[in-house]
Amino acid sequence: MEYIDLFNHLKAIENYDDDEIEIDDKHVIRNFDFKSQYQSILPGGKNNPDNYEYMPTLTDDYEPDVIQQMLNKTDAEIPENINFRYHMIMPKGQSQTDKIIMMFHGFNEKHWAKYFPWAKYIAEKTGKSIVFFPIAFHMNRAPAAWSTSREMFCISEQRKRRHPDIINSSLSNVAISTRLHNKPQRFIWSGLQTYYDVIDFVEYFKAGKHPAISSDASIDFFSYSIGTFLGEVVMMTNKNGYFSNSKYATFCGGAVFNRLFPVSKYILDSEANVSLYSFVVEHIESHIKRDKVLEHHLNLPFEEGINFRAMLNYKTFKPYREDKFRKMSDQYYAVVLSQDEVVPAYEVINTLQGSKRDIPIKVDVLDYPYKYRHEDPFPAVEKIADEVDRQFRLTFDKISDFLQ
Repeated sequence: MEYIDLFNHLKAIENYDDDEIEIDDKHVIRNFDFKSQYQSILPGGKNNPDNYEYMPTLTDDYEPDVIQQMLNKTDAEIPENINFRYHMIMPKGQSQTDKIIMMFHGFNEKHWAKYFPWAKYIAEKTGKSIVFFPIAFHMNRAPAAWSTSREMFCISEQRKRRHPDIINSSLSNVAISTRLHNKPQRFIWSGLQTYYDVIDFVEYFKAGKHPAISSDASIDFFSYSIGTFLGEVVMMTNKNGYFSNSKYATFCGGAVFNRLFPVSKYILDSEANVSLYSFVVEHIESHIKRDKVLEHHLNLPFEEGINFRAMLNYKTFKPYREDKFRKMSDQYYAVVLSQDEVVPAYEVINTLQGSKRDIPIKVDVLDYPYKYRHEDPFPAVEKIADEVDRQFRLTFDKISDFLQ
C-alpha cells in the first residue's frame, strides 16, 4: 500500500473506543487505559500550589475573558490529562509482545494521523510493537474544546486584537499559545509529568501487569520534533538502567530548546514563544531561585530535572550534556531535513555531535524533491504521491534498519 493510501486508511479507522481495530491481515491497533499519578506537580496540584505567579507584560486594557475561562483552568484538575487511552500497533493474533518501540510526537499535536503510517512501516520492518504515548495536554490528553475550530478561531481573532504585532496566531495553535503565554512554566511541568508517566508505564509492564507486553520486553524509542526532547531526557537519565540497551531513533528533532524556531501557525504564535523563551531560557535560573517547587524538581537528586535543564540552553551544562550523548552515541541515530526551519539540521548536529564534532552519533541529512515543511514532511497530495512514497520509504527504511 502506498503512503497516501496507508495514511487515508489508518486515519479513517483510528479511534479510542474499540479495544482492537484490524488494520490488515498482519497488524491491529489495540487500545489501553492509563492513569497518570503525577498531576500533583502541575500548577494547582497539591505539590505545586501555583503561588509563584509569572505573568508576561500585558496591555493596559487586559481583562480576564473567555480565553482564560476556557483555556487556563487549573491544570491539575483537567481530567483528560489524567485518565486517557493510548494506542499500540501489534502483530495480528499476538496476545503479548516482547519487543516494543515507544513513539513520542511533536509540539501542539492533536491527532496521531500522520504518525500511523510511520509506526505501521516501522512495525512491519522490525517486527516490534509500537506504543503511541501522548505528551501531557496533547492528543487525547487535552479537552476536546481546545480543538473546536469555531471557538478557537474566535479566540485567535481576539488574541490578534489584543496583540496587534502577533505573528502566526491561528485556530490551530491558539490553545497552547494562550496557555504557555500565560504560564510558560507549564512547559516544564507537563514535560516532567510525561517523563514520570513514561517511567510508570515501563515499570508497569516490567512488573508483569500489562496484558499485551511481557515483563522482559525490550524497549526502544522513536521520536519526532519536541518529542525528541522528552526522549533525550528519558535516555540521558536512564532510570534504574532500564534503557541501557535501548536504541533511540529520531526524526526532525534533537536540538536543544533554545536552538529551535517554533513560531508557526501549527505550533506556537510569536507572543507565546517570547514568553516561553524568556522563562525557560533567559531567566530560568532566577525563576528556580524564586520558585521553591521548581528548585526542588530541577536539581539533584532529581537527575531528570538536571537533564531537562541541560536540554533547554546550548550553553547550560554543555560538558555534562555532551558527555551524556557521547556515552550513548552507539544507541542514537537521527534523521533531519535540510529545509526544516523549525528544527534546523545544523542545530541538531551541533547538539548531538557536539561543538567539536567529536561525538559519534550518526545524523543523516535528507532533502526531499518536493515542497515540504517540518510539520508535514510527507504531504498526502495526489499529484506528488509517488515521490512522497519513495521518500517516505527511504526515510523509514533507514530508521527501521537502526531499530531492528
